[in-house]
Amino acid sequence: MWTYQHKYFIVHQLPVLQDNYIYIIQDRHSPVVCVVDPALAKPVIEACTQLNITPTHILNTHHHWDHTDGNQQLVQTYQCTVVGNQDDASRIPYIKQTITANSNFSLGHLHIQSLEVYGHTLGHIAFVIDDALFCGDTLFGAGCGRLFEGSFAQMWQSLQKLAALDKPTKVYCAHEYTLVNLAFAQSVDADNIYLQQRIRNDKNKRLHKQPTIPSTIGLELQTNPFLRPLDPKFCSTYSQTHAVETKPLQVFTALREARNHF
Repeated sequence: MWTYQHKYFIVHQLPVLQDNYIYIIQDRHSPVVCVVDPALAKPVIEACTQLNITPTHILNTHHHWDHTDGNQQLVQTYQCTVVGNQDDASRIPYIKQTITANSNFSLGHLHIQSLEVYGHTLGHIAFVIDDALFCGDTLFGAGCGRLFEGSFAQMWQSLQKLAALDKPTKVYCAHEYTLVNLAFAQSVDADNIYLQQRIRNDKNKRLHKQPTIPSTIGLELQTNPFLRPLDPKFCSTYSQTHAVETKPLQVFTALREARNHF
């Protein structure tokens, strides 16, 4: 477990399964404790026992099993409230409090913004709390989620929403995919000096069994190939070498299709 300090809350990061992350958000000024995307219940229960805290809410970004399988046991153990997108309510186990995408709500002293980030799934949302983004499987370290239900246009629109957040915003995504994503990034953006530095830094982190997550929006803008289409120069270079239109959506689409076969 790794712990990160924010002004109004504390984030505890739990590695589970092969490469998942569960996050526990502890409000500094109220008893509210939110668990984000619990793939499993047992590691959350063990961590909360160790920290002497009690989960009050579960925040689900989307319905996939490796984000929701812990819901049932956590609800039964703590009587916590599952919060999720009303458009995905039929697929999220034990959901009790539904919210609309692109809305604001509060839990304790946590002021939370939900963002509609459809693409990976239809119904996927992200949660922004002050300077922290909990984005599930939409944005990864140097990558983005596969398109299981949404369109390329939807995913590109979603990524642009996340890219517009303040650059220091911490990116708490749900998987440790960064090194393989960086290998793909290097194959399409080899001259990027920021990318070269990130590869060195993140390889060193993994060598020492440290997470590469959280990253920041600023770092993703510099090094994530799926945000690089926001840079006209990158689009121009990529379109010339890969025979695609220079429009950002077309460049993003080509990159996502290439990543699927990398």
